[in-house]
Amino acid sequence: MKSSGLWLAALVAALGLLMAASAPSDPTPFNSSADPAGGPPLHPLRYRPPQCSNQSEFAGWSVAQLAAQLVIIPAEEDDLGAANPEVAGGAGGVLLFGSSAPADLGSQVQDLDRLAPAAAPLVMTDEEGGGVQRMANLVGSIPWARQMGSSMTAGQIERLAKGLGKGLLAAGVTVDLAPVLDVDGGPGPSATDPDGARSFSATPAVAATDGLAFAAGLEAAGVIPVVKHFPGLGGSSGNTDDGPAATLPYAALLNGGLVPFEQAVSAGVPAVMVSNASVPGLAADPASISPQVIDGLLIKRLGFSGLIMTDSLSAGAISALHLTVPQAAVKAIAAGADMVMFSSGSPSAVMLGVEDAVQQAVAQGQISRSTLQSAAGKVLAAKRVDLCLSPVVTGPG
Repeated sequence: MKSSGLWLAALVAALGLLMAASAPSDPTPFNSSADPAGGPPLHPLRYRPPQCSNQSEFAGWSVAQLAAQLVIIPAEEDDLGAANPEVAGGAGGVLLFGSSAPADLGSQVQDLDRLAPAAAPLVMTDEEGGGVQRMANLVGSIPWARQMGSSMTAGQIERLAKGLGKGLLAAGVTVDLAPVLDVDGGPGPSATDPDGARSFSATPAVAATDGLAFAAGLEAAGVIPVVKHFPGLGGSSGNTDDGPAATLPYAALLNGGLVPFEQAVSAGVPAVMVSNASVPGLAADPASISPQVIDGLLIKRLGFSGLIMTDSLSAGAISALHLTVPQAAVKAIAAGADMVMFSSGSPSAVMLGVEDAVQQAVAQGQISRSTLQSAAGKVLAAKRVDLCLSPVVTGPG
């Protein structure tokens, strides 16, 4: 009897060791961050339901909510609170204008982000260098792109842009509408030449190398670069801010202005801005609302799958066609754009106008709901937002 008791005790002990060995070494949920001392998690635990995606979550969104995510509203950097209603209404982006940003811009952006119903907006600015800087007082002055291209190596340009990106991110800016990849050697920027010194070089290969170095520096700092102005404004007939203008003929762009954009797509840039210029030989309409340029050339021919945004749809090249911003927005989205921007008018009125116009376009079959969901999905991907993640309640009680 005594020996059988020892045998039973040994069996129980062996089973205990087996269960301990087979137990998960870390039973905490996905994405948790536990205190190494054994205390509660240092950050809220997150749980992602199986078979959930942003697209499946969009099923519960209205057309107006989807449309709002595609809208970039303008705001003065010294009056950011004015954008509160639009951000609370779900605007996907905020474009900052001005020449001297407040020192507490970063904390103001955090306050703005808290108002967003689903995902904080992408906060953007034009920080190209030279005469195109919105917040040099916060991030420091940098040279014109042409000066960078003529006096700096690609490595130096990348390091400069990385420093710029760190300053932008500290100020709450997550997107820089730069670099300009246009191939231009003219005397602008001016009413007749929108690029000029904004271009890195009049040589396609140099414009590509230096522009992509600038983009790489921004990305290394955590800021999304937006290459512009597709398919290339260098040598254009005028400035689209003021009225209609055309790029060089499409045949000329193939071995010239388009080259830096082809290389940018191959390099995996995350975002492209499409110009408001028409493209002789390809599109009579402004590129920003042209399916031939956006869907046909950028998406299908070049294979770009990242975020596509328009230049300002309140520009003279658009209004000359007697199109309102909401009307142009419908055309742009139907052509393949993911985000639309404007720079004049009442932000609230224009945003609501875009939402209404998109709802009508969906009802009339001009835009499919799946097109809207795809665009909104790319906006959320740029924001690195996963709608499926939700907090897990842990701890006592």
